[in-house]
Amino acid sequence: MKSNPLTLQYNLTFNLMRHLAKLLFLVITLTVPDGLLAQDLRNPVLTIDIDQFFGESAFGKRIALEIEERRRALGDENRRLQTELEIEERKLTAQRAELTPQEFRELADAFDNRVQTIRREREVQGRAMNDQLEENRIRFLNTAAPVLEGIMKDSGAQIILERGVVFISTNVIDITAIAIKQIDAVLGDGLKDAE
Repeated sequence: MKSNPLTLQYNLTFNLMRHLAKLLFLVITLTVPDGLLAQDLRNPVLTIDIDQFFGESAFGKRIALEIEERRRALGDENRRLQTELEIEERKLTAQRAELTPQEFRELADAFDNRVQTIRREREVQGRAMNDQLEENRIRFLNTAAPVLEGIMKDSGAQIILERGVVFISTNVIDITAIAIKQIDAVLGDGLKDAE
C-alpha cells in the first residue's frame, strides 16, 4: 500500500504545528508573570441576574419568608372574613321576607358598604406587602453597590449588565454567585443592621 505524499505532508505539518503550540504555551506560561496572565483574562463587561442576586441572598430569603408569612396570615384572615360575610348574607337573605323593602335596602346597603370596606383594606394590605418588598430590594441594592463595585475593580470590569438584557454571553462573565457570597458576608440576613 502506497502512502499518499499529500497525506504524509499533512500529517507532518499537523504534528509540527501541535508541537509548536505546546512549546508556545510552555514559553508563555513560564515567562509571563502570573498577575499579567490573570489580567489578560479579565473581561470589561460582567453580567448579573438581579432577581437571583436578591432572591438567593440570605437577606432576600428572609424578606421573602416574612412576606410569605404575612400573605399566609392575610389569606387565613380573608377566608375567615369570607365565611363571616357568607353567613351574614344568608341571614340577610332569610330576613328579606320579614322586612319592608326600605328596611331591607338599608341592611343590604350597610352589608355592601362593609364588604367594600373590607375589600379596600385587603387591597391596602396587599400593596403594603409589595411596598415592603420593593423598599427592601432598594435597601439591599444600595448596600450591594459597594460589593458590586469591588467585584468590578477586582475583575477589571468597566460595567455590570443585567443578564436579562444580554443577548448572548458566556457564563464566565456572570458574577451572580460570587456577588451572593460577598453580599451575604457583608449584609447577612439584614437583621443585625435592623437592631
